[in-house]
Formats: sequence, structure tokens, C-alpha cells
Amino acid sequence: MEAQAEARIQSDVCGLEELVVPYDVGDAVRARLSLGGDWLRRWSAAWCFGGGEAVWPLRDLATVPVLASEPVRGFTWRARQRHRPGLQYLVSTGRHHGFESLEEARLLLALDFVRVAEVLPQPFRLSFEHTDSRADHIPDFLAVMPDGARWLFDVRPQRLVKEADALKFAATEEVASACGWRYTVVSGWRPHVCSVLDQLSAQRRQMEDGLGLQGQLKAIAESSLVMAFGRLVESTTLPVVARAHVLHLLWHRRLGVDLGRPLGDGSLIWRGGRREGL
Repeated sequence: MEAQAEARIQSDVCGLEELVVPYDVGDAVRARLSLGGDWLRRWSAAWCFGGGEAVWPLRDLATVPVLASEPVRGFTWRARQRHRPGLQYLVSTGRHHGFESLEEARLLLALDFVRVAEVLPQPFRLSFEHTDSRADHIPDFLAVMPDGARWLFDVRPQRLVKEADALKFAATEEVASACGWRYTVVSGWRPHVCSVLDQLSAQRRQMEDGLGLQGQLKAIAESSLVMAFGRLVESTTLPVVARAHVLHLLWHRRLGVDLGRPLGDGSLIWRGGRREGL
């Protein structure tokens, strides 16, 4: 399957880590954190429950009922603000989730694509110590993955990361590591990933298929290793409508495509679940 083997990001089997460009904090920044002695007791995290705030030392963070928590900071809208807050609907959770920038909205869309179980915006306020003083930081999202694993996120384009931001990211990374969570600062995306996911997301909701086009598409893909998008839809009984169903099947990973290249009629499509070389 030579054409498929060349795919850089196989949509049907890829993980989120293959889509994002992470920010590397660096050892010099980590060295400024005060991690000696009983730092897990001195550092703390404040969570919000029922409108009130509760504080846990980091050593007890595993006992926090995170799914019952509320954002520790609200979203604000005002005239002439530079960022774009809003609400993003996720098929994975069946409801809207708040974001504070278009970059955060892109992360929510990618989390929906890889099937997140839950997303908590502004989950807690971290209070930590560094060599100069003490500081606070509110991570952007805490995601709960289908296997129950926690994944903490901050979103900041690399060009906008300042020295103070890097220090907060380093502290949050230490907290996540101590809790057994993953942590990623999303500073960018692999080429074309955002545009392709945006195209696929247009047909991510449940679709009626009275004409049986999805069955036709899967059967055609099953009989061929790879097929160009345009040729695939032309092989069905109603190509114009089949295009929407291809996008739906790609979003739900029943078909696969290279997310690292622009999506068009020449894009190679394959049956979902196939890995490179198979």
C-alpha cells in the first residue's frame, strides 16, 4: 500500500500528540522552580465547587472530584477585546464548552476528533513557588480521555510566550507529572491539520442515510487499498450527496485520510483502522 504508507498523519489511527506542535519549556526555566523538600505540601491548587472555592495541597490532588468542579474563572466578553471567546460544541460530550481564543477553539475541535470523554475549562488555580517569589496560574483545560487518563493543556502560540508564561508552564508540568497526568502547551499545529479538521467537522453530527450511501462508500473502500476522494464519490449512486457522507465517515474514523495535506478530490482515502504498511 505504497500511497498510504506515504501518509504523514493517518486520520483514522492518529493521536492528538501527532497533530499539535508542543512548546518545550526547557531545563533553564525548570531550574527556577522551588521543588525542594516538601514542595508538594507548599504548592496548592484551588478548585471551585457550587460557587465556593476549596484548596488542596498538591500531594492530595488525586482525591479531588474533578468532574464535579466548575471553572475557577469566568469567561468575559467586552468591546474591542483582542481575543475571541465563545462556545464550541463537542459531539464527544454532547454539549458546548467555553474557550477564550480561536487557538483554544482549535484545541477543543481536535479533542472532539480524538474522542475526549470530558473537558473542563479553567479547572483550577495553581499556587507555586519559584526562586524569586510565589505565583499563580490557571491552566486552560483539563481533558479526561476515554480511558480515564487526565491531560492538562495550556494554549499559547510560541511567538506570544513570555518569560513569566514559560515559568508558569514549567510549574504546571511539574504538577501534572506529580499527579500522573499528561501536560502539553499547544504552541501550534502540524501543517494543514486545522483546515482539514475544520472541513471534516462540518459533517460530524449524526446524519440520516436513507439512500445507503455510507454502506456503499465503506464497501468501495473495503475493496480497494486506497482511492482518490473524487473517484470514491463518483463510484456511488449519488456523488453529490456522497461527498457529505465521506466527510462524516472521515470525522468518525471509519475512513482515513492524510491530515497533513490539503483535502481535495485528489486526496487518498482508505478504510478506517488500517495502519501504515498494512
